[in-house]
Amino acid sequence: MASNQRDVENYQVIPRELPSDEFERRVFIGVRRAGKSFMLYQKMQQMLAEGRGWDGMLYLNFEDDRLADFTAEDFELILECHAEMYDQRPMLFLDEVQNIDGWEKFARRMADAKYRVWITGSNAKMLSSEIMTTLGGRYLTTEVYPYSFQEFLIVNEVPFDEHALLATESRAKMLRAWSEYLHWGGLPESVGLSVKRDYLTSTLQKIYLGDIVSRNKISNANLLRLLLKKLAESVKQPVSYNRLSNVLSSVSGKITMPTVSKYIEYSEDAWLLLRLRNVSAAFADKETLCKYYFVDNGVLNLFLLDGDTSLLENLTALTMFRKYGHDKDNERVFFYNDKVEVDFYVPEDKLAVQASYSITQAESTFDRELDALKKLPKVLPCDRRVILTYDESDTITDEFGTIEVMPLWKWILEL
Repeated sequence: MASNQRDVENYQVIPRELPSDEFERRVFIGVRRAGKSFMLYQKMQQMLAEGRGWDGMLYLNFEDDRLADFTAEDFELILECHAEMYDQRPMLFLDEVQNIDGWEKFARRMADAKYRVWITGSNAKMLSSEIMTTLGGRYLTTEVYPYSFQEFLIVNEVPFDEHALLATESRAKMLRAWSEYLHWGGLPESVGLSVKRDYLTSTLQKIYLGDIVSRNKISNANLLRLLLKKLAESVKQPVSYNRLSNVLSSVSGKITMPTVSKYIEYSEDAWLLLRLRNVSAAFADKETLCKYYFVDNGVLNLFLLDGDTSLLENLTALTMFRKYGHDKDNERVFFYNDKVEVDFYVPEDKLAVQASYSITQAESTFDRELDALKKLPKVLPCDRRVILTYDESDTITDEFGTIEVMPLWKWILEL
């Protein structure tokens, strides 16, 4: 524990927004390398700066190989050791706790005993109704994504206030940062690297694919990679298990639909893929004919050639999920596909969004994007309709009101 304490004290943490309320038990979930652990470090450093000592904190990292044989029964032993050393009840920080079977029962017991607890995990099943029922409302859940564009600008010391966006030099600096963020994403440890592709490739291979393969005992790692490549190439359109099965079978031998379904599920559990369902689809199609997005644009970009249009839509999806959440038991963001397709629809805000890199370069693109937004209010309520582009702006009026055309970066900074 002493070495962990020194590590936490010495980490150079770039502050992110921590929960501002006083609720004392939190579960932070998201993809590996998104910065969840650093949020724990930030909280512990904050407590140390306020004059509290390690006698009041207990940090365990379950990715540490020294805890490889740790079981749920060992939680109590750790608490006893801390009590012997300090004779004080600590605030618990449990990092990557999904590695310990039965962790949720210990977490519930700590909540019942009125401990303060912060937990991180990298498995989407931690959001499952079964675990949430076990925790029984004792914890609040926070989804952690790679840096937002606002955070990316702050980390790179790029001003983006109203005055900066009006000044030529600072606006140009912001737009250069925007291009970098669109293409290489916001994984915290990649920021500042001159060669981001090397880091992202290593992260994809060792952390994401390696973790999915080893955790789920996948025998054909190449098939998983081919599946992800096909999903990356299809990021703008719905794809079915049947279609994926046929495509993969043509290049890798017979692949069944259940195998495709399982591999997608594993990738979702690891937060690498995020699923979007059709608000107008029948039940079966809601599950088997979906759109899939990647948790970071930099990772998606590894699979693409000349992929600006896909990257723009993927970043739009991430912005939506960051704002509205991505809980399959409480979905708030959908796409619409019934004769016309609208990329994103949010029922609670009656918001319809199209993502298009450019609507002025091709008349067919302009007509397609606009036609869908003009028809949607006839079947679904729409208080706001927006087309998000790379750098184009406009306002279009029809019988249902206005359709805004604006750059995605501007939309993100206004949220």
